[in-house]
Amino acid sequence: MLDGRHVAEHLEETKAALRRRSEEAARALEPAEGLLSKRRVLIHATEKLQAERNNASQEMGKLAKGPDKAAFEARRGELKTLSDEVKKHEAELAELERAVEDLLLGVPNLPHPSVPDGTTEADNVVRRTFGEAKSYDFEPKPHWDVGAALGVLDFERAAKLSGARFSVLWGAGARLSRALIGFMLDLHTKEHGYTEVLPPFLVRGEALRGTGQLPKFEADLFKTQRSDPEDPSALYLIPTAEVPVTNLHGDEILDGATLPRAYTAYTPCFRSEAGSYGKDVRGLIRQHQFDKVELVRFVEPSQALAQLDLLCSHAEEVLKRLELHYRVVELCAGDLGFGAEKTFDIEVWLPSQKAYREISSCSSFGDYQARRAKIRYRPEPKAKPRLAATLNGSALAVGRTLVAILEQNQCSDGTVSIPKALVPYFGADNIPLP
Repeated sequence: MLDGRHVAEHLEETKAALRRRSEEAARALEPAEGLLSKRRVLIHATEKLQAERNNASQEMGKLAKGPDKAAFEARRGELKTLSDEVKKHEAELAELERAVEDLLLGVPNLPHPSVPDGTTEADNVVRRTFGEAKSYDFEPKPHWDVGAALGVLDFERAAKLSGARFSVLWGAGARLSRALIGFMLDLHTKEHGYTEVLPPFLVRGEALRGTGQLPKFEADLFKTQRSDPEDPSALYLIPTAEVPVTNLHGDEILDGATLPRAYTAYTPCFRSEAGSYGKDVRGLIRQHQFDKVELVRFVEPSQALAQLDLLCSHAEEVLKRLELHYRVVELCAGDLGFGAEKTFDIEVWLPSQKAYREISSCSSFGDYQARRAKIRYRPEPKAKPRLAATLNGSALAVGRTLVAILEQNQCSDGTVSIPKALVPYFGADNIPLP
């Protein structure tokens, strides 16, 4: 969430920054303009009344020691009136603050000045590439055909169980998914210094509000219903481990000496994919349920961009170890996610599509999420708490990594070779035909 005071004092500057995203983003701030103006006037009036009350209290204290009881009583009456006025203004200001906050919850983050200009993904900038696309002496098949021929992917039975956009992994497919999870967690904990976390997969609405999914993107979520219809405490299935892991430190003050803090978590993720009708209807690319290993970092704001580069390198290392061809793309301002200030997408090559597809999105949020979730740190003992910066990224989306292996490592005889780094986890160097 944006800082309401900063927005009020730098309104045109804020609107110009939001306009880099889109005109719609800038318009999201318009309903707040009148409230921010009223807030500024009310703050000034409240502070003036508070000063008058404090002066009256001091004068009354002096009069209480003197002989003029009438003056004392008169001043006490004035003080009561002033106190009542202050309480009234403070209540109005609190109500106004809540209204401003509610409106700002629907306003996206400001793009970092270093983010390239642009309006769509066509304007994103390729920053680097790893490896080269393999050449085949046969026509590469899409992963759903490769998986079906190997007997490891089953969409028909998944549809029977749950409907469209679900899958069943059989045998070597299930083992490959499990191997990828173990490999990623070991890499990030043993070599990259992350602490592994296993959070709940159901969270309260407050957690989703803290990371920015609510209130704007409720249609993308799966919401549960208690058996008691009168129980208002509905829980949501997490769309990403970012939500529970980031909120682990919600409403906390961290010791600055412990920053950066780095956590990794494997979780299933659940998304309704609202608005994606007709997109990626086949295969594992866009599912209602999928597995992911997530990286989350809590850092000092001045270190956010350097830490973003580090986090992105950790996600890339997974693909490097698996010897999968990929590229890193910096998102332009118009393609940024709602809460991100800067994002690098890692896109893996899919030979059947002759295209790169996103396998990880690594983002810095600045203090945007920290303000919503009240995540602070104390830079020094007894120092005033400050908002932390949060970062996260997939490292990696397990299903899409499985897709990349099936497609990039398919062989002419229909088998699929397993990357060397994964063999100790998978237990074999290939997936044979049944």
